[in-house]
Amino acid sequence: MFVDKAKIFVKAGDGGDGLVAFRREKYVPEGGPAGGDGGKGGDVIFRVDEGLRTLMDFRYQRHFKAQRGEKGRNKSQHGAGADNMIVRIPPGTVLIDDDTGEVIADMTRHGQEVIVAKGGRGGRGNIRFATPNNPAPELAENGEEGQERYVVLELKVMADVGLVGFPSVGKSTLLSVVSAAKPKIGAYHFTTITPNLGVVDVGDGRSFVMADLPGLIEGAHQGVGLGHEFLRHIERTRIIIHVVDMAGSEGRDPFEDWEKINDELKQYNVGLSERPQIVAANKMDMEEAKENLASFRERTSSVRPDLEILPISSLTRQGVQELLYRAADLLDSIPQAPAVEEVVESAERKVYKLNAAEDDSFTITRDNETFVVSSPKIERMLKRMQMNSHDAILKLARTLRHMGVDEELRRRGAVEGTIVRIADFEFEFVESSSYY
Repeated sequence: MFVDKAKIFVKAGDGGDGLVAFRREKYVPEGGPAGGDGGKGGDVIFRVDEGLRTLMDFRYQRHFKAQRGEKGRNKSQHGAGADNMIVRIPPGTVLIDDDTGEVIADMTRHGQEVIVAKGGRGGRGNIRFATPNNPAPELAENGEEGQERYVVLELKVMADVGLVGFPSVGKSTLLSVVSAAKPKIGAYHFTTITPNLGVVDVGDGRSFVMADLPGLIEGAHQGVGLGHEFLRHIERTRIIIHVVDMAGSEGRDPFEDWEKINDELKQYNVGLSERPQIVAANKMDMEEAKENLASFRERTSSVRPDLEILPISSLTRQGVQELLYRAADLLDSIPQAPAVEEVVESAERKVYKLNAAEDDSFTITRDNETFVVSSPKIERMLKRMQMNSHDAILKLARTLRHMGVDEELRRRGAVEGTIVRIADFEFEFVESSSYY
């Protein structure tokens, strides 16, 4: 089964907690702080593996969680950082943030890597908080939480040549004739519902990869039928072989078929209209094909005079070898990568900066008799600090005073004993200067 789209959840490892510890060595009276830092949590890294061809593995495993860092140790030993989690994906996979729709990275090269979720920093142990005024602090931090997000993986087939055209024009038959691929072939529409790949041996030492892409219909660029599921694969191809039923065996006009498919490609991605294209005038072994071909050449000459039209018959193999030679020559004359806009490892280049004025901002509201303080800075601090020691309480009190929270609480009517809540942490408002 070919799977070309998946949605997964990734969670980087949390940082290890810092430790509160003191030296307890013989002949070392009043030993100082000796609690080490926690280790960094593991990153979630996506790596391209050219040995993979589908996203099948992600049907059975949808959650990827890296390990957390080790806790800090005594004797000033830091906890070990966790190993990164490597997620292998096939070349041609586009990573998209499910919440924002932003393209995280376009993964095309073997071995290419991108960090999708970064592990949390380890918490600092009490050796980091020692000062001349407080040489033995009972203060440490919790590890930072690792990033988490839902990621959509979209696979765009990596092929040199893409076969496009209406359903039942003979694309699958052509691929089966020129390669060892065994696509499903039937006398009904949408026999092919997933892309098929085949390696084509031209016969003169050259070869290329050809993709039989499912048949398109009018309105495909708007998602009609399985339009978007099909069109994304065409973006990767370096040239397009447009297979046209020149016999009009289903009562359609070959020229109108060609126009409609080209319009769908242009509507989906304007760059596809500029991609080198060869028209494979198929089913030339059938009646009326020659007459239709003459009309087709005349009508296309006024629209696209440089268009290459090669008559073939997949059934009798008439003209097939000439088509392969021309495709190989065209591939030799154009760059290796298709001219489409790509986003490469944008996740690793981003730099986020905090605005100092916004970071120190806060709001105070009332919940009955309780004052509720909302501040990103203080909430981050409470999440990191281990609030089970006197030193941690003092640090919080100093921060509130320096930010002006105390003064604003008094202005709004807070008195000794008033309950104040910040996130999930509640405490009594105290006027005593001993806390500062």
